[in-house]
Amino acid sequence: MTEIREKFDKKEIATLPVAQFRGSIYVLLTEREAGKAVDYLLRQPVVGIDTETRPSFRRGQYHKVALLQVSTPDQCFLFRLCRMGVPPCVKRLMESPKVVKVGLSLKDDFLQLNRGSHMHPESYIELQDEVKQIGIEDMSLQKIFANLFGYKISKRQQLTNWEADVLTEAQQRYAATDAWACLLIHHEIMKLKTNDDYVLIKD
Repeated sequence: MTEIREKFDKKEIATLPVAQFRGSIYVLLTEREAGKAVDYLLRQPVVGIDTETRPSFRRGQYHKVALLQVSTPDQCFLFRLCRMGVPPCVKRLMESPKVVKVGLSLKDDFLQLNRGSHMHPESYIELQDEVKQIGIEDMSLQKIFANLFGYKISKRQQLTNWEADVLTEAQQRYAATDAWACLLIHHEIMKLKTNDDYVLIKD
């Protein structure tokens, strides 16, 4: 029987081993590269998604989405939107009813992606809603992942420059891990619900 907690103690996260995406990462710089990746992703039943934006340290200053990450279990595609904008192929992927897109705080991501692209995403799952179905009240990806898998996701690269000319290996792994983690969480919740073999520990 799997034990999950209603709320995960943030202090415990620091003691956990680090989880990191170990699959193949593809950095896409052009619309042509993006199109080939989308052709592949449109054949997948479900993918994990996330975005990264250059941090702003001034009040009232905002930046457009710099990176869109789309992950399968073993491959992650990093669309450098700061280089190519939001191409039609990305819009096609987001609007496809055939591919389920799983992510956290998707409303915010879609709002940012929709600026200037008139995108109408379809067939998506918001993890913050899905985890509630098994009693988890935490809303952060780090806490949810730690709760379900006993591993932590490092946030060291979160406030780095996502519009840099070249993304570092650490940035690429961080970005891929977030999208991949969303996919893992979704599959784990589906398994727990289907098998009904978990117990919720309340505070």
